Amino acid sequence: MIFPAAVLHIPPVLATENIVFVSGAFRRTIFVSDLESFVETGVPVGLLADLLRFSKQNPKTVQGMLKTELPLPVVLTSRLLYTRIGEAILTRATAVIHPLRAPQVGIPALRSALVLGVAENNGKLSPISFLRAYPAEEMAVDIPQLLGLLKKASSVSELVRFFSDAPLDGLK
Repeated sequence: MIFPAAVLHIPPVLATENIVFVSGAFRRTIFVSDLESFVETGVPVGLLADLLRFSKQNPKTVQGMLKTELPLPVVLTSRLLYTRIGEAILTRATAVIHPLRAPQVGIPALRSALVLGVAENNGKLSPISFLRAYPAEEMAVDIPQLLGLLKKASSVSELVRFFSDAPLDGLK
């Protein structure tokens, strides 16, 4: 049986077009196309250029970070994300990033972006492949949640450094 195209309307697959930084009523948007262009050319534009200038970040360093690729096996990545540990990681991560207009579907969106980001980039995950695979037009980044996470990560790394460096100091 042949169906007319109108009956089988399949919506196009979405990919993130905008990263929206949110803090209360404050919102600022970076276009993914600006990030992609920056990765290719090394020339930041728009809000990205302003952020790099304001934060005094070296554009080459940021460009290198955006080009970073992490090799991951697709099947293992998918399986891990469906375990209890994977669910816990996804739950915490979706407090920071989630679809702007549908935060309740943050876990499946994040899982999908991670698996498809690896699969569609030949077994490697990069920030750009992740964004290309994230299935929402606008991805929200919750600034207060992000800052809290960074503070916790910083304090954990400082604690690890303290315990790894300090014990031998007293024996000298």
